Amino acid sequence: MRIYEGSPRQDFEEVLRSIGAVLDARAVREALLLEVPDGFVVQGLVTEALVGDLREERLGRETKLTLTFLDDDIARFVDEAHSRRGSGADAPDWQRSGYYEKAFRVIGKYLDEHRPRDIFFFEQGGAFVVRVLAGGPSGGSHELIEFTRDDIADLIAKGPVLRASQGSAGGSDTA
Repeated sequence: MRIYEGSPRQDFEEVLRSIGAVLDARAVREALLLEVPDGFVVQGLVTEALVGDLREERLGRETKLTLTFLDDDIARFVDEAHSRRGSGADAPDWQRSGYYEKAFRVIGKYLDEHRPRDIFFFEQGGAFVVRVLAGGPSGGSHELIEFTRDDIADLIAKGPVLRASQGSAGGSDTA
């Protein structure tokens, strides 16, 4: 999905936020996201609930989940997210969002400010390492950006204040 190369979805903030909501719903951990020409490939760890044979105890087995989100899937996720948020009359959606929805949103906002051509990132223990292909006058080069767990928490905490100040300046974000 080439966000800035003709895709109808023109910002990483909303696209990544929507993907994050899907991962939250599936209880994914330790996410990895790779942008590909027609969407995104996402991997993460999930715990499958198992029932023990003898004692009927619930056990968990950790497995790797791989998901492919094509442009049409992402368009649907974004539309569903807009519908869930509705008019903003209820409690702010931001308060109901899961960790990945919030974290991916703030990473997406950062990416929108820098407009890279390709993205790849992975999360480990709440921190993210992001690799972007940044354009330049003599071509592109890969750059690494690190968001510590504290960076992400700080950006998430600042989000509602930033949106409120943008809203008074004519922004249309309802969450």
